[in-house]
Amino acid sequence: MNKSSERLYNLLPAIYRIRDVNKGEPLRAILSVIETELQAIEKDIGDLYSNWFIETCDEWVVAYIGDLLGVRNLHPISSGNFSLRPYVANTLAYRRRKGTATVLEQLARDVTGWPARALEFFQLLSVTSHFNHVTLARGQTLNLRDSKNLELLNSPFECAAYTADVRHISSNRGKYNIPNIGIFLWRLQSYTVTRGTAHAVSEPADGRYTFNPLGLDAPLFNQPHTETEITHLAEDINVPGVLRRRPLYDELEARRQALVDNQMPRSLYFDEQPVLELFINGQRDPIPSEQILICDLSDLPSGMGWQRPPPTKKYIHINTDGTGDERLLPIKAAVDPKLGRLAFRMGDIPGQVEASYAYGFSGDIGGGPYNRSESISRTLTRPVTWQVGVSSELTPLPDIIFATLAEAVDAWNAQAPGITGVIAILDSHTYAEELTGGRSIKIPEDSQLIIVAADWPEVDDPDLPGRKKRIIGQLEPEGLRPHLLGNLSVEGTAIDETPGELVLDGLLVEGKLTVLPGNLGKLRVAHCTLASDHSGLVVEEVSGTQDQHKQNSQLSICIDRCICGPITLPGTVLELHIVDSIVDNIDGVAITAPGANTDIQMSTIFGSSNMRSLEASNSIFTGIVSVGLRQLGCMRFSYVPDNSQTPRRYYCQPDLALNGVISPTEQDNTRDRLAPSFMSVRYGDPAYAQLSQACALEILTGAEDGSEMGAFNNLKQPQREANLRASLDEYMRFGLEAGIFYVT
Repeated sequence: MNKSSERLYNLLPAIYRIRDVNKGEPLRAILSVIETELQAIEKDIGDLYSNWFIETCDEWVVAYIGDLLGVRNLHPISSGNFSLRPYVANTLAYRRRKGTATVLEQLARDVTGWPARALEFFQLLSVTSHFNHVTLARGQTLNLRDSKNLELLNSPFECAAYTADVRHISSNRGKYNIPNIGIFLWRLQSYTVTRGTAHAVSEPADGRYTFNPLGLDAPLFNQPHTETEITHLAEDINVPGVLRRRPLYDELEARRQALVDNQMPRSLYFDEQPVLELFINGQRDPIPSEQILICDLSDLPSGMGWQRPPPTKKYIHINTDGTGDERLLPIKAAVDPKLGRLAFRMGDIPGQVEASYAYGFSGDIGGGPYNRSESISRTLTRPVTWQVGVSSELTPLPDIIFATLAEAVDAWNAQAPGITGVIAILDSHTYAEELTGGRSIKIPEDSQLIIVAADWPEVDDPDLPGRKKRIIGQLEPEGLRPHLLGNLSVEGTAIDETPGELVLDGLLVEGKLTVLPGNLGKLRVAHCTLASDHSGLVVEEVSGTQDQHKQNSQLSICIDRCICGPITLPGTVLELHIVDSIVDNIDGVAITAPGANTDIQMSTIFGSSNMRSLEASNSIFTGIVSVGLRQLGCMRFSYVPDNSQTPRRYYCQPDLALNGVISPTEQDNTRDRLAPSFMSVRYGDPAYAQLSQACALEILTGAEDGSEMGAFNNLKQPQREANLRASLDEYMRFGLEAGIFYVT
């Protein structure tokens, strides 16, 4: 029996326990039941104690503590990754420093959850200084030789001088005036990739690579440094912005000069956690930061490729007598953070290149290194009976760790039916493999296979002090984004009424996912990206010569928080669920599901769609939608273009805005105004599928709960902005006016 449930029994005198043993331990059994209830009461008392404090209380208690402090006029936000706990916790600190820029900045950060910068625009006004009050830090005439500050123009960190702007800042038109305070917000998040495989631009490799494993030019992002004091105004290093060439170049130049001068270099971007690291030929340690040259790696004219780094760079060491010595320091690689490119010399091309860096995106959608524990816990509904790992970095172990995904799939295909298996990919490397034909994934009856980007947790090894060991079987689905280069095929081999299930979670797939003719019960693709010109999901149709029992007639497909290419299903597939996802085939057909009852929630569909029936809510369809059974289903709080054939619509745009508009000209103008506009529709851009601020308010706040339509509905951005506007007045000095500006 568990000793933790025997506290009461152990309090009894030994004589009673001896007599209890002689009688079959009935007293021990009843005290065990009482002990269970005692533990429940103790837990409840402990929770009540924790709920006295804002740092440890349950989420539902935050609003009540806020009421005690007089926190008012805030909208509750249902997003699971956002809490008003910091705002309530810092309320007293705000009130002590009411009216200062640092408080407004911290307030914006706590209320919205976005990094913020407060800027008092009167400090940028062009004024004549008084001799008794000289302010050298005030704005000044632009120095055209100062490229570092020229880059910062119209940013929250600029230091130029302006004449007064009389327009109101609340309309986001005027900025530079005495009463104006600017609140700048960064909505894009920074996601860190650790030792991801760099993409070679050409085959064979010629020394040119992109950080993005798909070969896209995508800017690198800063990994923000945490501010420890509420009195500190955010700097460039504290926000998740795009890395600029100039400050990185200047820091590495100063670092090399400091090494020449035998001084300790000053580190900001390249400290103990540098913003980027390069690893070559599988080496454990990265290339030293001082051997990286920051430069512009744009395409040279006439198709001559990119610039290449020099083998060395010259620096002058000043001796004590005033003379100087030339020192040559080695340069190993060139990096362009703006384009996300890196280059090596033609004569020094490494065999393997890995990089640690950060990229930007709006939210936790698609294959990414963010925490997916909740998704995995929903998937693991039954005990795991078989698990292996895949890593090209760790030493292979028989039947435990494989070097390739194909070997792990072969091991799975050899298992008996009726088991739950997990293939955990333990790193962020690229796996160039074709899992098709004889190496396709087989899912037998009553079986479940989960292919997931997750590590096995490391703990201290008691047998080897100072060393760590992995706990095989447990999963940590965070910090990894493996890249699968190749097509994946899956075949359900069940012959009875209990077909199996395949789950993909946390993967970046550069290829097509194909369901072969067979009998597969469920396909769940969660937190994945199926991205390339030939990507997407296809369920192959059974030809006339094939067994009609291989029509996948029981197949249910779920796309959850994914970025996916076109989805093509035959008429035999009856269920398709798309949630919090982006389906992209903007110039063609995004969804073809003539036999599927389709459910689309909080998603953005780039391209036209056709399906058997449709239930849709809080979604955006940029192309024509054609539904076969229009008497079934409903579309709610969504945007759907004119000429679409859909079931009945409820609070959909542009229908709602066109109500009562009679003039054809006004109708056309209304349709044009309501057409969704995006910051970018190119996959790979940080602001991909993010609604533009120029988008119609009916789209930005058109969802059922007042948030935006589309894939980023769960971010609740309108509610965050509304909460900030409602709370600013309480903490601003009389006569001041605030404007909110989105940097990203």
